[in-house]
This record gives sequence, C-alpha cells and structure tokens, in this order.
Amino acid sequence: MSLLEDLNWRYATKKMNGQPVPQEKVDYITEAARLAPSSSGLQPYRLFVITNKELLEQIKPIAFNQAQITDGSHLLVWAAWDGYTHNSISEVFEKTTALRGIPKEAMDDYKTRLWGLYEPLGTEWHAAHAAKQAYISFGLAIAAAAEQKVDATPMEGFDNKALDELLHLNEKGLRSVVILPLGFREEAGDWLVNLKKYRTPTDEFVTEIK
Repeated sequence: MSLLEDLNWRYATKKMNGQPVPQEKVDYITEAARLAPSSSGLQPYRLFVITNKELLEQIKPIAFNQAQITDGSHLLVWAAWDGYTHNSISEVFEKTTALRGIPKEAMDDYKTRLWGLYEPLGTEWHAAHAAKQAYISFGLAIAAAAEQKVDATPMEGFDNKALDELLHLNEKGLRSVVILPLGFREEAGDWLVNLKKYRTPTDEFVTEIK
C-alpha cells in the first residue's frame, strides 16, 4: 500500500479499544521519529514512550480527560530542549564527527557561526525553534503509524506545564511539545470513523510558480 493510501486510511481516532500495539510496530514508529531530519542535525528533542497504566491515568486529566490517553496502548511524548547552549551544540557535533571518522575540529567554524546566530535570539526563541524540529519527527511518526495500520491521535490539547512537572522534564532541560496516543480504533464507539476525510482541494492548496 502506498503512503498516500496509508494517509487516506488514517484519521484522528476518537475511540480506541485497548488492544496492545505489538512492540515491533511501536519500534518502527519510534525509529521513524528518530530518523527525522532536524535543523543542523541537532535533534533538539527527546521522545518518551509511556505504557505505565497508573502514569497514564495521571496524564489523562492533564490532557482534558481525552479517553485515548488510557484507551490506547502507548503514549508518545515529544519534549524539546528548553534552550540551546554552546555545550549542547558542541556535544552533537563531536558525536557526529566521531561517527564519521573526521577530526572534531572539522565542524568548529560551522558551530561558531551557528552559535553566533542562536545565542542573541534568547531562550524563548530557542525553545520555539526546538519545538518546530520536534514536529517534524512527530509528523513522520504519524505517517509510520499509518503505514503500520496503527491508529494515532495527534494532541496539543494538554497542560504542558503540568505534564512537564509530572514527568520531571524541567530537570532534564526539556519542555513537552505534543503527544500521540497509539492504539487500535473501536469503530462502534467512534463518531468520526465513517465520516469522509476533508482536506483543502489540491488546486486551492498547491500553487505552482514556474
């Protein structure tokens, strides 16, 4: 099945049946998220995969009691860096040069230019920029879930600060950005499952400039 067919199959599932998602499918989805591109290859975010039922029950009210949090099998949480530092950038570049077998000084000029751009912009800009990178990973995870015929419900509707506190993300220099319950649809209880998918028509959505 093609990617476009997979994307037409998926929708923001409103009711899940509690059936566990096989680990190999979860691994596939999280690997797609890990392999996502990011600005300068920094990957300024981390992914948390939550299956602990007691913790999910605590997260549910934080997410405005959306049932998919506990009816789903896994909850994925993207948490972005709360800011860039010279050290955090250097650490990524040092790992990159080591993997590529080149001197770590090889990226010093680029690192200096990058930090020179980022530093004056302040931590709120840093956090927003890192969150944008997390969304790229998030999008690929949604596509991978559709390919694996795993239902997923993108969610921004949650109290970020409360989730950060619950997961101790601030202590890790992270801020929650977006969450994604994974599971399988329960068609009998899902009002959205049989409704047609609406997207802006191609001739309105795409503008070709030749």
